[in-house]
Amino acid sequence: MKVLYSFGAFWWDFLVGDAWEVAAGVVATLAAVMLLVTVAPTAAELTGLLVVLAVVVLMGASLAREASRH
Repeated sequence: MKVLYSFGAFWWDFLVGDAWEVAAGVVATLAAVMLLVTVAPTAAELTGLLVVLAVVVLMGASLAREASRH
């Protein structure tokens, strides 16, 4: 059981780490892309724009948070 807990703890720390907001943003972005492709398959080319926009916003928020700490 300890091995399973350690495995889960490693992946949680690796994926989420100190920036749980970024991890939540990634999940929200993936959900939005899935919804967009499901609802409007003809608008699938917008998924790239959505992902790029999400990366810019999430990175900006993460950098702003780190800058305010120091």
